[in-house]
Amino acid sequence: MTATVPPAPSAEGPIGDPRGRVELPPGAVPEDSRFVNADLLPVPVAERRWTTYNFAALWIGMAHNIPSWLLASGLVTLGMDWKQAVLTIALANVIVLLPMLLTGHAGPKYGIPFPVLARASFGLRGANLPALIRAAVACAWFGIQTWIGGQGIFVLLGKIFGGWTDASRIGGQPWTLWLCFLLFWALELAIIYRGMDTLRRFENWAAPFVIVGALVLLVWITVKAGGLGPLLDQPSELGWGAEFWPVFFPSLMGMIAFWSTLSLNIPDFTRFGAGQRAQIRGQALGLPTTMTLFALLSVFVTSGSQAVYGAAVWDPVELAAKTDNVFGLVFALVTVLVATISVNIAANVVSPAYDLANLAPKRINFRTGALITGVIGVLVMPWKLTATPELYIFTWLGLVGGLLGTVAGILIADYWIVRRTVLDLADLYRPGGRYWYAGGWNPRAVAAFAVGGVLAVGGSHSLPGKGPFPEDGLIPLLKPLADYGWAVGLVAAAAVYLVLTLPSGRRGAKMVP
Repeated sequence: MTATVPPAPSAEGPIGDPRGRVELPPGAVPEDSRFVNADLLPVPVAERRWTTYNFAALWIGMAHNIPSWLLASGLVTLGMDWKQAVLTIALANVIVLLPMLLTGHAGPKYGIPFPVLARASFGLRGANLPALIRAAVACAWFGIQTWIGGQGIFVLLGKIFGGWTDASRIGGQPWTLWLCFLLFWALELAIIYRGMDTLRRFENWAAPFVIVGALVLLVWITVKAGGLGPLLDQPSELGWGAEFWPVFFPSLMGMIAFWSTLSLNIPDFTRFGAGQRAQIRGQALGLPTTMTLFALLSVFVTSGSQAVYGAAVWDPVELAAKTDNVFGLVFALVTVLVATISVNIAANVVSPAYDLANLAPKRINFRTGALITGVIGVLVMPWKLTATPELYIFTWLGLVGGLLGTVAGILIADYWIVRRTVLDLADLYRPGGRYWYAGGWNPRAVAAFAVGGVLAVGGSHSLPGKGPFPEDGLIPLLKPLADYGWAVGLVAAAAVYLVLTLPSGRRGAKMVP
């Protein structure tokens, strides 16, 4: 998974290969540099061997989880019919695929993770700003996904073992629920502690297993219902006219924000890619197709449940718990376990592990960062966060989603337009080099981040009693932009960064305070 810190400095340039992949020669970076550890150094070309299937399997494993299943239900609740909901989800994932491919390009080429790529635009020290914002979101999502997974196991075990759910309570919850949560938490950390290659192998078999599990659920409910039920015939409450578009565009941004963290930290995975073709094809095959298929499965299964039980059951765990077949319950239990682990480790542990390692490379490595992530995921008390979704999921995550779009805009503008994908690999680890700027910070990136961030989240607003923001928005003038925060942040920050950077003629040069 990791490279070895070179023993001594060398004046040699980077080593390239016929596929355009670059690696550091021995001695290119001083061993005692405070910005270096083995996990942050470029992956050697010989160890970049993830294929198209590996990337596709990664996305299949990440997309097939309980929150993804519930996305369509949220849109149907807003008044869309199932076709409009699936269309919105499909379009959002095609759109978010573009920044993922753009930021992912640096991975196979240079073998570097996201925090190191961010050093090129923000500076060696400044890269901690976007890294820690992204890490905060990922740590909280790790806790939430672990709690949701633990709840799923708790419900299904309650059907298998009578009295499981009636255990004595600790902190307002049955002690058996706490046990499910902690065991699930420990299992996740045990897998990621073994490294990225273990994650790759896990995702390879988890992806087809979860697909089979979802299809089995579809077949079961279809047979039980004698068809797919009335939900598919339900007309849209919004139509396709004036009432549809005010709901569609905010919903589209929300669906994009669902993977906004991954649009930044995808280099954490593509750095292990065998080449650009592998990451481009793998992501294109894995993300939009899988999310669309999963949305369709969600709608079809829920429609069948409406026919069988007289009400739509959107939660797959709640639906699976309605069967009295022990084998079916065990199969559902294992499917929920595998699905939640596959997304939570890949999406919410790998990224903050690298981000925390970048904060203090000499004290924190990848494994230590993963353990810290796990601890923070418990300390944020996800059982309380999920109990108040207006405050956390709809307000705080929406706000941070706008900031992540701002970071993505700066990274893409810097890497593709300012530098034309050419980086000085050694200087990404050397203080005083071209990415040192002003004391390790690039003032232009910080300014672009500030402008883009204000435009993206300045209009944040809450309904009375439903969140921390004023009803008219923090900055009332910007309230109309709040529902489009990710796109506004991305475009505005990219534009400001290019205006401040390109006229100077100092593309990546050291800036004097």
